[in-house]
Amino acid sequence: EIHIKKPTEKEVNPHLLPGELLLCEASMVYKYIQEDGSDRGTYGKLVCTNFKIAFLDDDSAPNENEPQFKNKIVGENDITLQCVDQIYGVYDEKKKLLTGQLRKYPEKLIIYCKDLRVFHFCLRYTKEEEVKRIVSGIVHHSQTPKLLKRLFLFSYASAAPNSTDGRNQTVMFDTLEDWRYELERTKGNVKYKAVTTNEGYRVSEKLPLYFVVPICISEESILKYEGRGIPIWCWSCHNGAALLKMSAFLKEQDDSTSQMQKAFLDGIYKTISKPPYELLKTEDLSSSLPSLQDIQTAYTRFKQLFLIDNSTDFWATDVKWFSLLESTNWLEIIRRVLKKAVEVAECLERQHTNVLLIEESATDLCCVISSLVQVMMDSHSRTKSGFQSLIQKEWVIGGHGFLDRCNHLHRSDKDEAPVFLLLLNCVWQLVQQYPPAFEFTETYLTVLSDSLYVPIFSTFFFNSQHQKDINTSGESLKIQSGPFRFLTVWDWSVQFDPKAQAFLNNPLYAEKPKPDKSQRKTARFKHQRQLSLPLTQSKSSTKRGFFREETDYLIKNILGKRIGKFINSSDEPPNSFREFYDSWHSKPVDYHGLLLPRIDGPEIKVWAQRYLRWIPEAQLPGGGTVATTAKILELMEEVQSLQVKMDEEHSQGTLGDVHSVLVLRNSARLSSLFPFALLQRLSVKPALPTSTWKDLEDEDDLVKRDDEFVDLGGEML
Repeated sequence: EIHIKKPTEKEVNPHLLPGELLLCEASMVYKYIQEDGSDRGTYGKLVCTNFKIAFLDDDSAPNENEPQFKNKIVGENDITLQCVDQIYGVYDEKKKLLTGQLRKYPEKLIIYCKDLRVFHFCLRYTKEEEVKRIVSGIVHHSQTPKLLKRLFLFSYASAAPNSTDGRNQTVMFDTLEDWRYELERTKGNVKYKAVTTNEGYRVSEKLPLYFVVPICISEESILKYEGRGIPIWCWSCHNGAALLKMSAFLKEQDDSTSQMQKAFLDGIYKTISKPPYELLKTEDLSSSLPSLQDIQTAYTRFKQLFLIDNSTDFWATDVKWFSLLESTNWLEIIRRVLKKAVEVAECLERQHTNVLLIEESATDLCCVISSLVQVMMDSHSRTKSGFQSLIQKEWVIGGHGFLDRCNHLHRSDKDEAPVFLLLLNCVWQLVQQYPPAFEFTETYLTVLSDSLYVPIFSTFFFNSQHQKDINTSGESLKIQSGPFRFLTVWDWSVQFDPKAQAFLNNPLYAEKPKPDKSQRKTARFKHQRQLSLPLTQSKSSTKRGFFREETDYLIKNILGKRIGKFINSSDEPPNSFREFYDSWHSKPVDYHGLLLPRIDGPEIKVWAQRYLRWIPEAQLPGGGTVATTAKILELMEEVQSLQVKMDEEHSQGTLGDVHSVLVLRNSARLSSLFPFALLQRLSVKPALPTSTWKDLEDEDDLVKRDDEFVDLGGEML
């Protein structure tokens, strides 16, 4: 049975941003709703602009019953051109990838998005001329190579009214003062200095205008090899040890050049290994971590698990879910990256040794490891403004090639790699393991990952500070008031209203206690014991873990088959590292001190909110962390209202700006993947297909089964 919503005569027009132009449109397009696997859907208009692809129907009007988490720039049925991953056409029930010029036009269009949404549009009832225009337009504007200045970023910046200043306490690191402030904050200004050698980009276009080097490094040394071979400061630990990074010399050099470069490096190493500097340990990330190609391959396999066309496909893959997940190698890459960050933290914290991260350009894996180390060791980086400043310092100003790595211009697939997404996945592991330590939530990380593909912010759309500068001040881009200013993604008010922004802040964040000795002991939080099952034997404390005795038998019997496989595949860390790791995990957690992630076996989990939010079958109505969050926010509102009453009764004057808290009513009806899944997105399928239940009943020994249960954070099933 096909349920068709009759089209109305009412004309629906797209909401266009400043600088946004309507390029092509098609009426009588039928959008499928594939929640229940039927052909239900709605008629509407499909449009393509220089910013987005949008589907407009009668329901496009705001609905008061929907949760108050709405993006003001990108709607539920909007896809920015940079967010389009692949487009398929359906010809006689066969899918075909659409690229370039088309000889025949499909009867159905399937758009896979980089944020893992899947859109199905039926074009059977659309006029032939409109089908040609809309399909050709969408494929051309979203899939073909384009020039940088053709990005909507420039159209918006030149047409938008006065840009809001979105610094919001975020240090942008585009001035010398910002670097000096950071040196002072970390007490690194005794041994390190901010330099202006690269003003006018006379050293290198890949380096930022300002950066920090050891005081003993001369200007001549920096200029000699365009900044290569120079240790650049990232961060200083409380004990004086520092984290540094370096661009390696190119390997394809003749002998005489290699000898000169080796002599130069030896001189640099000797200089920074003498007092007052600590001992130096070098870490070549190119050899100790997966290559960018390996990361891209793993993520490409991984995301295919979540680009689900319909319920049938979901249940077909669900039976082999864990083996498919393991075969992608994505979680193993996350584990290896976290393990490397812990090793670096051990050198800095326990061995008081400087660590020099080396990579060919020092703008990819160096960014990941240095950021993770700072999140783990510096509680300032776990606040929202501190984390944003960290991204600015290490990634945006640090020269990570967002334009190439995200393939925003569709120039070359070989440079594409989800390096920044890898960092966010690693940070999420820490956020879900130690929620009170972070001022921001997993929802914040999810919308930050979505913002990678919103080209009204300059933050993630340039390869370097130099590339941004020359395109900001270019004569062709000047308007009457002079060169325009790009928006920064850190101004969250551009995308969300205050009520929606409440979801980005963690209501359970344990703020740093005041330095009062009498309160210091009570402010400490007790270590929260893990409830999921460890797969490696580590030195445990004398106390037994919560439910430990009860789970011992379960571990041996249910997970027995695959335990050996996991342990053998993971290289055991050296004894000093293991001792450091186990020692830390045997003590109570100080949420404002060092944080070490749990990296053994199933401790590395799938970021359910980001990857499963569009799959109704994977949602748990009335469950997950959202039920807890709803109750906490209700209590916070109650406490706030009581505070106001108390202040009024005590005549202490009117209370200042009381921050409104979004209350989530009817929490039992919310999905576990709220705020991204709407209330009505419920699956009509059972939690397990009938065939699977039958298999479970017939199976006497669960150990013989191919797949076992591994905890995904309580939000998978």
